[in-house]
Amino acid sequence: MLSNEFLFFGCFLAFIFSMLAIDLGLFAKKNEPVKLKQAAIMSAIWVTFALLFFVLIRNYGYMLHGVDSIEKLTTLVSTNRHAVSVNPQDFAGSLDLYNKALSLEFITGYVVEYALSVDNIFVIVLIFSAFGVDPRHYHRVLFWGILGAVVMRFTFIFLGASLISRFEWILYIFGAFLVYTGISMFFSGDDDEKIDTENHKVVRFAAKYFAIHTQFEGNKFFIKQAQKRLVTPLFVVLLVVEFTDLVFAVDSIPAIFAITKDPYIVFFSNIFAILGLRSMFFLLMNVIHKFHYLKPGLAIILSFIGVKMLTEKWLHEWGFTTVHSLYVIIAILFISVVLSLVFPKKHTSK
Repeated sequence: MLSNEFLFFGCFLAFIFSMLAIDLGLFAKKNEPVKLKQAAIMSAIWVTFALLFFVLIRNYGYMLHGVDSIEKLTTLVSTNRHAVSVNPQDFAGSLDLYNKALSLEFITGYVVEYALSVDNIFVIVLIFSAFGVDPRHYHRVLFWGILGAVVMRFTFIFLGASLISRFEWILYIFGAFLVYTGISMFFSGDDDEKIDTENHKVVRFAAKYFAIHTQFEGNKFFIKQAQKRLVTPLFVVLLVVEFTDLVFAVDSIPAIFAITKDPYIVFFSNIFAILGLRSMFFLLMNVIHKFHYLKPGLAIILSFIGVKMLTEKWLHEWGFTTVHSLYVIIAILFISVVLSLVFPKKHTSK
């Protein structure tokens, strides 16, 4: 008999890949840049899906792991460290608290991942600009980039969950790493975001192992020339985007394990954020640099999550819960956006 996790997870993946197939069918045949209105609609759709999933978890989260007894509920709460007080005399009440905790962990993780995706957009804009990618082909690169990101996140998340279950002390390494990353990001300058198209490590890797065509060929990743299969510069750009997501995953995945230890909730919140990244890119790519205080804000969020991970036991004793983390994260994002608008970046002319 199939487990509840397998069925729930299978249905989730079927939904995600169906939506991606629809997305590819709707937009890939149109050889034109994605318009702002289209991006706004798709962004709204993905956020709505995430909110509906939050409601689903809030009401039926117990079905994810097939919780049918107080014993199983107690084990899950202990294993995944949910902030739930299980009452052996009140299974229904305890189950409701469990659903509430699970849904809060999901939406908090989603907000964290969605926020961190903004920094990803900064870099992707730089990549496309540096390599001279035609805006008509942005969608194709991002679509396949996101598909690859789904596979990578799946591998990283469940590998990370396995490591945490075996070596609990690794959480402290994650926490220290996030604090260090946050501080480094806060003090990093604009020079760190320049893309060297000739000496980038991914470009050197591609040049070593692939035969690369000298110019772009529309939206094609591969071409055949003189009976030889060549990769186009657009495929090299795709590799750079995938590598960029890999780098960001090193930050974002440990960050969400500070919110929840349930690998399925980690995965769900990650994937919803990633799927919203493509439409958010087209929505923000022309105005992203106006929000110049977002990067320091994201750095503070990373450091906050790292400190939370390092001091989790004490924070729990003080009554600091997941919902408090959500409030802090939203407040930091709100302040970052307001400061960016009130104090616009001054461009000095040389």
